[in-house]
Amino acid sequence: MIWEQGAIDVIPSKSNRRLPKDFDAELYKERNKIERFFGRLKASFRRIATRYEKTSRNFMAMVKLASVRLWIEFCESAA
Repeated sequence: MIWEQGAIDVIPSKSNRRLPKDFDAELYKERNKIERFFGRLKASFRRIATRYEKTSRNFMAMVKLASVRLWIEFCESAA
């Protein structure tokens, strides 16, 4: 099972669960940042969402370029 490999709960249980499971709130915040980033990446760059690149090397290069572009846009809007 996945628990035997050292996985931990990161997503909180539903509010109506009788016995809520413990989770790491700080780790959940970091996970949420990453999920939002990839959502923004897929929404902004169609070629990444549809995997136009045939090789993993080219795909990773496009992800890096798109990430840099999003970072620059973020820095410009924050200034």
